[in-house]
Amino acid sequence: MSTAAGPRERPITRDDLAAKFGEIRGATESGGGTAKGVGLAVGVAVAVGVVAVAYFLGNRRGRKRRTVVEVKRVR
Repeated sequence: MSTAAGPRERPITRDDLAAKFGEIRGATESGGGTAKGVGLAVGVAVAVGVVAVAYFLGNRRGRKRRTVVEVKRVR
């Protein structure tokens, strides 16, 4: 980063700006790749969790609504 603000010996040129933007862009892109991987892992985990919860809730509801039929023989 820069040092304390003070009088500069020379004016800021277009090349200075391009170099600094390149540094910032490189730092941002490397951090973005890491965040993308973590985000993907979290998304997969959430999707698996939602499917599991839906399965178990549906399974429970099916058991509650199941009809019991008794068949008795009459002679």
